[in-house]
Amino acid sequence: MRTFLLLLSLVLGGAAAAEAKVVTEDVRYTHGQLECVGYLAYDDARAERRPGVIVVHEWWGLNDYAKRRARQLAEMGYVALAIDLYGGGKATTDREEAAKLAGVLYQNTDLWRDRAKAGFEALAHHSRVDPARIAAIGYCFGGASVLQMAYSGLPLAGVVSFHGSLAPPREEDARRIKARLLVLHGADDPFVSAADIAAFQEGVRKAGVDWQMEYYGGAVHAFTNPGVDAAGIDGAKYNRNADERSWRRMQLFFSELFGESAGRSTRSDE
Repeated sequence: MRTFLLLLSLVLGGAAAAEAKVVTEDVRYTHGQLECVGYLAYDDARAERRPGVIVVHEWWGLNDYAKRRARQLAEMGYVALAIDLYGGGKATTDREEAAKLAGVLYQNTDLWRDRAKAGFEALAHHSRVDPARIAAIGYCFGGASVLQMAYSGLPLAGVVSFHGSLAPPREEDARRIKARLLVLHGADDPFVSAADIAAFQEGVRKAGVDWQMEYYGGAVHAFTNPGVDAAGIDGAKYNRNADERSWRRMQLFFSELFGESAGRSTRSDE
């Protein structure tokens, strides 16, 4: 009888898992007078409060790539919010427009940090999220953004920068940084100089930050995005090996932050 009940529970549990699905929805929040439209993804089979992960888009804005990463994180068991740093859920494929949109924030670090904080708070206040267990990941411009989020002192467990620019923390940031940092970098990225890397590493050392940096040989800028090749940007190219390896490295980092049972393993291209 006990054997029968055990088998029945396994069957029913498997059926419930099979019925689980990733739910997505727009999340509207504000930064001052600006309405931002984030993209939330979660597994509806997980009723308990889960670790949250913020996804920060490339300079193109909140496009399908950032949303896909949010869905992948939801499949792992996290509650993921792809935040909107431009407002209105704006996205573009035009390089000049992207440079202007990102440039507004690059030129005003305080505005940049405050805009990102609004997205953090939108996720932290969500009913499915454990606000004490939130991390952030970002790509290119988003990779630079998550470092700024960490430097600002947001209560993040950790941040992961994929092929982001590497501004060091300001001197006054050192006492505020709570997050662990993981930087995943293309060894041949022409947009990040050796001097940039040295300044970043010196800055985080002086700040006493828990940081790690991993290099991928043969990888240049934007190595995780299969769509970058169509943009025709010199020095930016998809690299499948680096994409898959960096995704696995992120998963290991999250297991360190949140525990082995917090998320399920997935492939980068799933």
